[in-house]
Amino acid sequence: MTLATPRTLGELKAETQDRADRQAHPCAGVTGEEAREALAKLKSLDPDDWATVWSAIGDRHAEQAQSARDPKAAALSWRRAVDLYLFARFPFDSSPGKAAAQQKMLAAFAKLAALQDPPIERVTVGFDGKSVAAYLRVPKGTGPWPVIITVGGLDSRKEHAALRNAAYLEHGVASLAFDMPGTGESRVVPAAPGAEGLFSSAIDFIATRRDLDASRVAIYGSSWGGHWAARVGFCERARIRGAVVQGGPVHGYFQPDWQRAALGNREYLFGLFEARAAVYGVSTLDDFLAYGPQLSLKDAGWLDRPSAPMLVVNGAKDTQVPFEDVVLLLQHGSPKEAWVNPEGGHMGRTKTLPDPVIFATVTLPWVVRRLTAAD
Repeated sequence: MTLATPRTLGELKAETQDRADRQAHPCAGVTGEEAREALAKLKSLDPDDWATVWSAIGDRHAEQAQSARDPKAAALSWRRAVDLYLFARFPFDSSPGKAAAQQKMLAAFAKLAALQDPPIERVTVGFDGKSVAAYLRVPKGTGPWPVIITVGGLDSRKEHAALRNAAYLEHGVASLAFDMPGTGESRVVPAAPGAEGLFSSAIDFIATRRDLDASRVAIYGSSWGGHWAARVGFCERARIRGAVVQGGPVHGYFQPDWQRAALGNREYLFGLFEARAAVYGVSTLDDFLAYGPQLSLKDAGWLDRPSAPMLVVNGAKDTQVPFEDVVLLLQHGSPKEAWVNPEGGHMGRTKTLPDPVIFATVTLPWVVRRLTAAD
């Protein structure tokens, strides 16, 4: 097989600039002007060089935030710092420089979280003897409020999700944002069968809060996180109102033959194999290919089980997760709803139909309906 040929330095610069100019994943938090500045200083493909040029811009935003007297100006600068630090550690904190960017991001986000109205609360959920960090957002008022649990993907992180989840507040819905198992601050939970128990523990946590309504819970998973949303849709069907699986692996993704072909695509900006392997805690191709099949929902017999109401979202031209995984979910078990973009790539996105539009017009309204509908 052939892994994706790494982009040359020139190709990486051109592709990054193009995505930043049109605010496409994973560059949506970087302005075109900032991209030109950083890329002009990027001299190699070394991961620490990457971390350095983007972190430098993040540092500048952090300094502006620290000196700002107006809370709104400070919040804006902290948000910009978070965006740049997150991009500096893309796709994951694989080197000393990227690990440092990750820590700077967490510190900047803590400052930003405190300035939100209402503030974003950092909480921990206990699972399997470990404490896993998450971000809770609760509407103003007494509640108790319904809750959407959100699970990030391979390279996305709960910090961006927590900010995006502000859109739920105006609908009277709280949110609890996690990194997915094997990534970010959920790395302490291995990405293996049983890791869905983390989100069962999250529901238990919700039940301890007087301001949250544990009888009105849903889960949303983006990309790889959609796999965990699907699992929770099956195993916690009695305790949740719905599950959104957007671009989530089900069966085909985990098969060696599909991975052998998929690892050669260029829809991903860079570092695809390294990021995927890190989720499993492996480093060699052989170990990676051998690990994946244990996560197949089909082989484990899950697909014919009854599930909570489920919305399945993706693009028919996805190169990251096989579209056949959408079909499998729809052909088995309980009836499900689907939103498919015939021209869409991963997550259903296209240049003219980006992630924010799909969120605002498809997934958010579905979640709100499920959580606020009369019993």
